[in-house]
Amino acid sequence: MRVGTVERLWRYPVKSMLGEELGAVAVDERGLHGDRVWALLDEQSGRVVSVKNPRRWAGMLGFTAVLVAGEPVITGPDGRPVGVAELSGLLGRKVRLIAGRPPGATIERAVPEEVLAHGIEEEVAVTVNEIGRAAPAGTFFDFAPVHLLTTSTLDRAVPQPERYRPNVVIRTDADGFAENAWVGRVLAIGPELRLRILIPTPRCAVPTLVHGALPRSTAALKVLAERNRLVPLEGMAALPCAGVYAQVLEPGSARVGDAVVLR
Repeated sequence: MRVGTVERLWRYPVKSMLGEELGAVAVDERGLHGDRVWALLDEQSGRVVSVKNPRRWAGMLGFTAVLVAGEPVITGPDGRPVGVAELSGLLGRKVRLIAGRPPGATIERAVPEEVLAHGIEEEVAVTVNEIGRAAPAGTFFDFAPVHLLTTSTLDRAVPQPERYRPNVVIRTDADGFAENAWVGRVLAIGPELRLRILIPTPRCAVPTLVHGALPRSTAALKVLAERNRLVPLEGMAALPCAGVYAQVLEPGSARVGDAVVLR
C-alpha cells in the first residue's frame, strides 16, 4: 500500500548539532551515509554530549555540521567555520570530537516534563541512558539508525520538521499520527531501500529548544504530550511520541520524490 512520497531528507554528521538537507543519499545498515558518525565527548563526565540535557548543551543547536570529502565541517551560529579546538571555549566545557561510539556509551537526558515546567536554565532531574540499543556498533544514534516522520504528524504537532530532527519526512494524505500504525511492518522507499519499523519515537525536550533560526517552542512537546502518548517499548511508561525509528533490511538510495510503500 502506497502511503506517500519522500518530501525531505536530512543527515546530522555530528550528534546534537544541526545537520544538512539532501536531495538524495545512500542508506545501508548504518543509516544514511555520514549520519551521526561523530559526536563530542565531555571530558569531565566521560559521556557523549547530547542536547537532551539542554541546561548543559542547548548551545549545540547553534552549530551546524555538514559532510565534506568524508569529514565533518562545523560552522558556528554566525556561519563562521569552527575548528574542533575552539568548541570547548564556545561551549564552556572541555570536549573533543570522536568518531565511533565507545562500548557502553551514555548520555544525560533531562526529564522532559520538568524542563517544560521549570525551563531550560533550571536544575532538573537527569537520567543517564545507554545509547544505540538498536543501532550498529560505532554509530551515535539514540536508538536506531533511521528516523521517519510524516507530514500528517507534523500537522498535528508543530509543522517545523527541523525541531524533531528526522532523517526522512514523508508527505502523506493520511490523517493524524499515521506512522503509529507502521510499527512492526516493512516500509519500501524507492526501488531498493527496505526498512523495518521498530518503535514510535519518544520525544524529549529537544523539539522545544532554539534550533538555529527557529525560536523556542514549548508547544512542540506539549501537543504531543496531550495527543500522542504511547508506550514505545514494553516496560516503559507512556511518553509523548512523534515519528518512528527503523532499521535497514535492504540497502539502497533514498531520493526526494521516491514512493513510500507499506508492506
